[in-house]
Amino acid sequence: MASFPSLFLLLSLALLLSTHCNAKRGTSTHHRHPRSASHNYRDALTKSLMFFDGQRSGKLPPTQRITWRKDSGLSDGAAMHVDLVGGYYDAGDNVKFGFPMAFTTTMLSWSVIEFGGLMKGELQHAKEAIKWATDYLLKATVHPDTIYVQVGDAGKDHACWERPEDMDTPRSVIKIDKNTPGTEVAAETAAALAAASLVFRRSDPNYSKVLARRAIRVFEFADKHRGAYSNGLRRYVCPYYCDFSGFQDELLWGAAWLHRATRNPTYLSYIKANGQTLGADETDNTFGWDNKHVGARILISKAYLVQNVQPLHDYKNHADNFICSLLPGTPYSSAQYTPGGLLFKMNDSNMQYVTSTSFLLVTYAKYLTTSHRVVNCGGAIITPKKLRSFAKKQVDYLLGDNPMKMSFMVGYGSRYPMRIHHRGSSLPSVNAHPSKIQCSSGFSVMSSQSPNPNILTGAVVGGPDQNDRFPDQRDDYEQSEPATYINAPLVGALAYLAHSFGQL
Repeated sequence: MASFPSLFLLLSLALLLSTHCNAKRGTSTHHRHPRSASHNYRDALTKSLMFFDGQRSGKLPPTQRITWRKDSGLSDGAAMHVDLVGGYYDAGDNVKFGFPMAFTTTMLSWSVIEFGGLMKGELQHAKEAIKWATDYLLKATVHPDTIYVQVGDAGKDHACWERPEDMDTPRSVIKIDKNTPGTEVAAETAAALAAASLVFRRSDPNYSKVLARRAIRVFEFADKHRGAYSNGLRRYVCPYYCDFSGFQDELLWGAAWLHRATRNPTYLSYIKANGQTLGADETDNTFGWDNKHVGARILISKAYLVQNVQPLHDYKNHADNFICSLLPGTPYSSAQYTPGGLLFKMNDSNMQYVTSTSFLLVTYAKYLTTSHRVVNCGGAIITPKKLRSFAKKQVDYLLGDNPMKMSFMVGYGSRYPMRIHHRGSSLPSVNAHPSKIQCSSGFSVMSSQSPNPNILTGAVVGGPDQNDRFPDQRDDYEQSEPATYINAPLVGALAYLAHSFGQL
């Protein structure tokens, strides 16, 4: 029989272990944040993923949640005798642009890689959204040294206001190859496939291997046959998705994802040898479908901060420089904000930079917390907590904490955009109006003041202007058009916030 002192020690140890285990189960997370939040981040997360159902092209599955949408683009690719059915319409039109679709896929995948473990029931929906894209990207890269980067004639598509189910504009197929290279879109496609391979590594290992192998091949093509796709394909892709930042950022970004996905030292060597020439230390601090430098810096910094890959220590400094340029009140702050506090980069679809930046902040905060580091901005110390707080304020603005007192996510909150710039949402659905609506017939709807009849749940629009004003006009594509690449990084930020406030 144990003596009283040893029994006391055993009981004390059991109590200590119990307390430690409870902390490991996540109760400590809830102590760091108030349990009550001003927003239902879980509801916003659910809706942000539902949006992708509404952007689907191709044969819709029985699990389709936005049911006013029907099958469309079922012969896509026929113009070049290749199967290009599926994928996503990027925004409010009916064109499939490969460049923003690939970036959307990369960011959805990164959201799941970092925060999928917190998503609970939404994880499956996130994976389905990713797979809808990767199935298409595998089709688009089926032939070596060729990528089919666009389906649809953007000029003719934009001259019509019609439902995707009624499309009768040319479904032209645009490709890049050795003779007409497109390094930006090729390297971004490689990044998307590599990132997605990590998402499916455990749940579907065979599919994951297919994605990784294709990513390796596509990146090799991107790096070997260098050239701007905005040059060779200018008349097709400009002004819609002209690349202004060059292709160096995509090569660094693609290599970073392949390094993370394959753990092949070849990619680490590539980053070490080419990082500077590819712009690792440039001061371009806008992260979106065009420019990936900031994302690459944050992504690569993890290898140093978390995995202690010493040759990449400079990427902590590069990432810190971005943080210092962003946060108000630091000596190096250069970012612009609306009077209501929203990060403001540009008039056209500004909310994409709000969501991408918010995601980077909660992700970098995660890396810093794991490595017990902070950011030093000329003597001003920025903790992970400050990064998370800043990201939360940006997301809260998007969800309704703003001078307009409205949510910029369709279907979330009591007041949200009613006249979004989106063909399918604005025209009567096929259920309500089975007969075809002709190309030009829809323009009377486009210019009307009536609310959209079909709710595109979860769609986040371009957002307010630099003075926090939002007119909610359908013809104002800069402020009223949703896009897949606005929602994709928001998924990760919302998953983090929902978990932090005990909603997941």
